[in-house]
Amino acid sequence: MTVVFDADFTSTRQWIAGRSSAYPRMGPTNRSDHKLDYLVRSYCPGGVFAATRRPSGGLWNCNLLTTEGSPDGFQVRTGDVLSARVTLPVELGAWPAIWTWRDGGNEVDFFEYHPDNPDLLEISNHVRGGFRYWHGAGAGIGPGATFGLRVVLGANSVDWYVEDQLVYADLHGVGAGWHAYLIVNLSVADGTYHDRPPLGGPDRLSWVCHSLRVER
Repeated sequence: MTVVFDADFTSTRQWIAGRSSAYPRMGPTNRSDHKLDYLVRSYCPGGVFAATRRPSGGLWNCNLLTTEGSPDGFQVRTGDVLSARVTLPVELGAWPAIWTWRDGGNEVDFFEYHPDNPDLLEISNHVRGGFRYWHGAGAGIGPGATFGLRVVLGANSVDWYVEDQLVYADLHGVGAGWHAYLIVNLSVADGTYHDRPPLGGPDRLSWVCHSLRVER
């Protein structure tokens, strides 16, 4: 396989910052999805995705990068293999994710994480169904953990690996003609399903995507 995408989180050719059709009216907020996000048009040197508390209103300035609308317009396709190395956040309310989106759907969540469930990765295929809460304490998953993630986007099964351990094969896949844009972001939970940042707590949340590559 050949590397067809190697993320540079400062590249204005690869990414658009702070806008996505996954958010109503392209953002900056998405309260219906239980997020306290206020998207900002900032890039992410070193792969550091952050959220900072706004002075009033209860929302947070959040980083989101997407290939949707970028000059390169990269999309992942059926058969691609995505590899990433990430460091999880430690602060309550932080909600990091790597995922896909196109035309109001085509969503595959390579991972989502909430520190109030410290060893749990959420992985899901919304295209054809398939979802798992994977408890990875034995693999060292927890707040501040660094690990490698690999996802094989098969037509008949999407397979997730953590440090080369197969943790979920959904046996549904994305179909032969699937394609979608990449999104990497940090959201902030509003407390509906996961803890929101405590009042008086840190004013900045963050996680790191050290690398993100797609092979084809």
